[in-house]
Amino acid sequence: MLFEQILFFIAGFGAIAGALGVAMLRNPFFSVLALVSHLIALAVLFLLLRADFLAAAQVVVYAGAVMVLYVFVVAYVGDSDAPLRATDDGLVKAFGPLAALAIFLEITFAVVGSSLSGLGGRGPDVDARYGSPEAIGDLLLTKFLLPFEAASFLLLLAAVGAVVLARKRRGLEDLDAPGGVAG
Repeated sequence: MLFEQILFFIAGFGAIAGALGVAMLRNPFFSVLALVSHLIALAVLFLLLRADFLAAAQVVVYAGAVMVLYVFVVAYVGDSDAPLRATDDGLVKAFGPLAALAIFLEITFAVVGSSLSGLGGRGPDVDARYGSPEAIGDLLLTKFLLPFEAASFLLLLAAVGAVVLARKRRGLEDLDAPGGVAG
């Protein structure tokens, strides 16, 4: 029991540190590595919840396949001297701290409002099928089909958007023009 509690705090700290690394690191490659560490920490948290299949799927699908896609996209986009956005951060500087304060207050109200009384308890009784491939497949193909497909569509859009941005940053959009080299 003590080992599980220590592992929970280590994995929780790893998940938070990985998420902060994704948001704060400037190098895209290191940001992807921080996302991998975040996803692995989440897999450990799934193991602590006795959701073995979810933990394995988290590592294989997200920390494995999707992260390989992200690494290829980051390698394709590369490091260019042209910035992706203007250097004028007027709105970000003005509303960034307000947004951070709003998110902090929301999380604070959620934690305090949850009445933390359930921390010392045993937790809810769950069905024996909880976390099994059958139960997850049933939920993904019935109740959560639309969000599941929307997430896969967003991943596809992100990859296509990265390729389009890479072409614009490197000046490759002129090659497709009728008078370009390829035409």
